[in-house]
Amino acid sequence: MTAASPDAAHDSAARRAELVRVLLAVAAEDRAAFQRLYRLTSAKLFGICLRICGERQAAEDVLQDVYVQVWRRAGGYEPGRASPITWLATIARHRAIDWRRRQRATAPLAEPGSAAESVDPAPRADAALLAEEERARIADCLETLEQRPRDAVRTAFYDGVSYAELAARDGTPLGTMKSLIRRALLRLRECLSDDA
Repeated sequence: MTAASPDAAHDSAARRAELVRVLLAVAAEDRAAFQRLYRLTSAKLFGICLRICGERQAAEDVLQDVYVQVWRRAGGYEPGRASPITWLATIARHRAIDWRRRQRATAPLAEPGSAAESVDPAPRADAALLAEEERARIADCLETLEQRPRDAVRTAFYDGVSYAELAARDGTPLGTMKSLIRRALLRLRECLSDDA
């Protein structure tokens, strides 16, 4: 893993500080700050929703629900516990997984040979560049983990598999799986902070 340049580190720290400031203003019910937060984060959060939901319309609906939750829960954000984008991405991920679970519970069996809705996979160019940079940093940090926690994190966060499902697949108690992932996420956070 290569060290980030001083300018890149400064830019990353400045982006994080701005997101913290904006999110704290949202907690104080500042509507202009909420609009700014949306402009700064919606592309990334939409990407998370789209990856998990697999349908553009569903991802847009889930994203709207994400920002409703952010508006309601911004007062619970603690800058010392998580980066603002991690906090927001966690909300997006949970809302998208909830949507998937509801779809599984209510979906009729598909007709054989039916085609799934085609999703336009092309994000905006600026969002794609930021997403690629973030993916590369995360991939580098994931490689620093041992295989078992690395696989667990990938399955939980990239495939949208719940901790309970993951524990059942692995034949591990749920509490053990949660601890394994929690420790792995802490190591990832340290790695990403060092790289920022």
